[in-house]
Amino acid sequence: MQVILMERVAKLGQMGEVVSVKDGYARNFLLPQGKAMRANEANLAVFEAQKAQLEARNLETKAEAEKLAEKLDGQQFVVIRTASDGGSLYGSVTIRDAAEAATAEGFSIDRKQVALNAPIKELGLHTVTVRLHPEVEVTIEMNVARSEEEAELQAAGKSIAELAAEAEAEAEFEIAELFDDIGAAAADDDDLVETPESKADDADESKED
Repeated sequence: MQVILMERVAKLGQMGEVVSVKDGYARNFLLPQGKAMRANEANLAVFEAQKAQLEARNLETKAEAEKLAEKLDGQQFVVIRTASDGGSLYGSVTIRDAAEAATAEGFSIDRKQVALNAPIKELGLHTVTVRLHPEVEVTIEMNVARSEEEAELQAAGKSIAELAAEAEAEAEFEIAELFDDIGAAAADDDDLVETPESKADDADESKED
């Protein structure tokens, strides 16, 4: 199908260009979202009549997107999820979750602006692209963790594997300390218990006195 682009579309063309696309892509994405019109004489005339207005609107929305981009680019957002010790999520983090996390921090992001090839299914830091405008995009980071404390450690550069290793080492240290305490307590008890030999020694000492 041939369509007239009403705005720049990545990897497809600039505003006003007539391009050929698959019918399904046009019907399911470009046409319903107002990104394109069917290419025919009537629509070409409509585009030419609206061209100046469309270009002015594009410049305005681009300027607004660039202002937001300056604040949003590189931001990190925390998403708390349950996961296995190996880091696999019981569920996933989707484009909706990413948009809601950013919006909760004061950035007005629509899920349609979030580009995520596949849902996030592992703990850790994940880079996500946000298209604020056909000509303006930024990257944000999703910090997916099991707790706020874990998120802080991940933000400081600790990986899930490192956190797990530290937790295991700490547990082993605590167990070793526990056994040391038990051993020391047992030794103290042995010193307090009277054996037949110690009783005999005490008896001999009393006879000598």
